[in-house]
Amino acid sequence: MDYKQELQEALNTLGIKDLNPATYSGIHTLSGQGELIESFSPADGQLIGKVHSTTKDDYEAVMLKAQAAFEQWRITPAPQRGEIVRQIGNKLREHKRHLGMIVSYEMGKVLEEGLGEVQEMIDICDFAVGLSRQLHGLTIKSERPNHRMMEQWHPAGIVGVISAFNFPVAVYAWNACIASVCGDTVVWKPSEKAPISAIATQHLFAEVLKENNLPEGLFSLVQGNYEVGEWMTHDKRIPIVSATGSIRMGKIVAQAVGARLGKSILELGGNNGIIISPDADLEMAMRAVVFGAVGTAGQRCTSTRRVFLHQSIYEDFKNRLIGIYQQLSIGHPLEGNLVGPLTDLQAVEQFEKAIAAVKAEGGNLLYGGERLSGEGYESGCYVKPAIAEAKAHFEIVQHETFAPLLYLIKYSELEQAIKWHNDVPQGLSSAIFSNNLREVETFLSATGSDCGIANANIGTSGAEIGGAFGGEKETGGGRESGSDAWKAYMRRQTNTINYGKDLPLAQGIKFDI
Repeated sequence: MDYKQELQEALNTLGIKDLNPATYSGIHTLSGQGELIESFSPADGQLIGKVHSTTKDDYEAVMLKAQAAFEQWRITPAPQRGEIVRQIGNKLREHKRHLGMIVSYEMGKVLEEGLGEVQEMIDICDFAVGLSRQLHGLTIKSERPNHRMMEQWHPAGIVGVISAFNFPVAVYAWNACIASVCGDTVVWKPSEKAPISAIATQHLFAEVLKENNLPEGLFSLVQGNYEVGEWMTHDKRIPIVSATGSIRMGKIVAQAVGARLGKSILELGGNNGIIISPDADLEMAMRAVVFGAVGTAGQRCTSTRRVFLHQSIYEDFKNRLIGIYQQLSIGHPLEGNLVGPLTDLQAVEQFEKAIAAVKAEGGNLLYGGERLSGEGYESGCYVKPAIAEAKAHFEIVQHETFAPLLYLIKYSELEQAIKWHNDVPQGLSSAIFSNNLREVETFLSATGSDCGIANANIGTSGAEIGGAFGGEKETGGGRESGSDAWKAYMRRQTNTINYGKDLPLAQGIKFDI
């Protein structure tokens, strides 16, 4: 079976009837009648399908179902909630290749990465299942005799999830699976650039709900542009909004949610750097740089954007890196290539503008930067990943270019490299390659990397779900996925119980009547 036949089978299996092209509702089980969103594959430019945007009436119907489902779900024992997530994980295992192919074809990442994204969904399901039996509070010693204090965590309500195109399904699962075992219901607005992947995912989640006679409103899908997102961010019925995307978008979300004193979980831009010391394992560092810079065609929030090379190894590493870039296979993401297309023509234009900007500031383009054309590149979304020599203070280097553009920056002292590394507005992921213990510990110390993720001898990209994911500064400060990130989806309650016969006041206050 060739990939076209297998892709069609995947679409049919996950509720997508026809490639040429069908029209789908913007919400699960309701007949949305809003404007049409057309989804084109950046792989070949073909129209995959059309999705109706969610109307305001549709949105209200979704919210009513989500509210009703929450009333039931929040009193369901957490291990029972975990059982549903376990079944979702098994459903994803069964259809891993189907969903991975759809993600690859619609978003443009190569199949290996599409499958990896679905595996990430499976992994977070496993994590959430275990978490469902470990949601915990504290007991705290009271200053008053015959009193006990404790801390509980309760379900928060409806969690709104706004996800980005580059990880069209995994980031939703990070939020939805954790929120679900915490007792929340979820309303999801995916990127309008990946509506078909969202429908396929919703199809799988809905199958599990139906098999367990659970209400549809536990997991709801709405589709559309920024206007649908604005309904969510301004909606007081949604106490928590988790948003992934650009810094510009995150600031808008934070202001809207903050104005009504809601809570937001923001995972925004990254301008991720790697410091490579003369004491590094250079073979290991090279592999990390290449994957970090060109994986997902540079469209990961954790993609490597800046490499700080010690002057003693700069020329050799640079020349070897260029040689590897010259051998990269670029092409259709379902045909075994290492690098697929950018997600759309707008992304290509931003890539070209960034290259022009670095040249204008005095940078030196070492390799790549061209838009590819000809057979196999008809969509216009394929480019040669670029390497440029730059200075840390360049204006363009301060910004995240969501494309495969890598800056090489020469340094002489580690303290200088760390300062340059931290001198950008973003603070998501970072790494150092060194076998020198002092250098590694300095980078990981309070005076080292200022990012939410700081690695030693692994790259910036490819975080595991067991750790809390997110960053500082303009990356937004949010945390998703592992560790104790679950607390963001619940409300904290402090309880004091008096089991004595007196009523002493705290701080020794006397108030006799």
